[in-house]
Amino acid sequence: MIAICPNPYRDSGCELSLKIEALLQSEGYETCLCPIFAEEGNEILPEQQSYRKLEEVAADCSLIVVVGGDGTILSAARQIHEYAVPLLGINLGSKGFMAILEPEDYACVLQAARGEYTLSRRMKLDVTLLRGGVPILQDSALNDVVLHGYGDCIKITARCNGKRITGFSGDGIILSTPTGSTGYSMSAGGPIVEPNAENIILSPICAHMIGSRSFVLGPDSVITIEMEKLHTRRAYLAVDGNNLLDLANGDTVVVRRSESCTCMADLGLRNFYELAFEKLR
Repeated sequence: MIAICPNPYRDSGCELSLKIEALLQSEGYETCLCPIFAEEGNEILPEQQSYRKLEEVAADCSLIVVVGGDGTILSAARQIHEYAVPLLGINLGSKGFMAILEPEDYACVLQAARGEYTLSRRMKLDVTLLRGGVPILQDSALNDVVLHGYGDCIKITARCNGKRITGFSGDGIILSTPTGSTGYSMSAGGPIVEPNAENIILSPICAHMIGSRSFVLGPDSVITIEMEKLHTRRAYLAVDGNNLLDLANGDTVVVRRSESCTCMADLGLRNFYELAFEKLR
C-alpha cells in the first residue's frame, strides 16, 4: 500500500494528492489518503473521499508520499516513528529542503513506487527532560530540539559528555540534526551539514557573548543543557516545533543520537548542493 498524505491547507481541495492517487491506481497500486493537520469531517477536506489515519496504516505501507512543506513531512515522520517506511516529499511549502519533488514532478512518484530510489537514512535525536532528576518528557526529533525564552534572556550551560562546552545568557539554544541544519539552526548562524551525515549541531540563539559560536559534535556525544537562574523568567522546550513545555529553574535537557532513524526516498533528481543553492539564493 502507498499512503498519500496531503496537507489540505497547502494542497487546496487535495487536488494534487488526488491526481497522484489516480496515477498510482492506474498503474495497479493500492493507495489510501491520510491527511496531515486535518481530520475527516473537517470542511477543508473534499467530501465523498475516504480517509485513513497514517499511524494506523504505516505498518502496511511500502511508501509514504507527503504533499506539503517540511512541516508536513516532520509531522508525518513523527506519526510513523516506529516504522522504517520511506517518505517522499512533494513541496508545497516555502523552502522545502526535505521535499525533493516540486508539484510539476509529481509523475516521478511512479519511479518511487517501483522502488527505483536510494534510501537516505536520517539521524534523529532522543531528548529527555529531567526535573529534579526525574524524567518528565521523552521524545525524538528529526529536525531540532529548541530551548527558548518567552521574550526573556535566559542563562544556559551546555555540556558534552560531562565536559562544559559553553555557558551564556541569551534567547536560547538549538540542538539540530544534519537534516535540521538548514532550518532554525542555520538562521541562528549554524553551519549547513549534509543530511546523511551523523552529527549533533549546537547553536546558541542571540547569545550575550562575543565569542559565541556553533559546535558540530560527534554522533556519540551526550549533550546536557542546564537551565540556570530562571526564577520568574519563562522558557520553553520544543521538539520539532511540537510538545511545547514550560521549563523550570534547574531543569536539565539530555540529548543524544536516537537508535532509530527516518528513511527518505531519494530519486536523484537534485543533489543536496544544488538544492541548497536553489533554496537559499
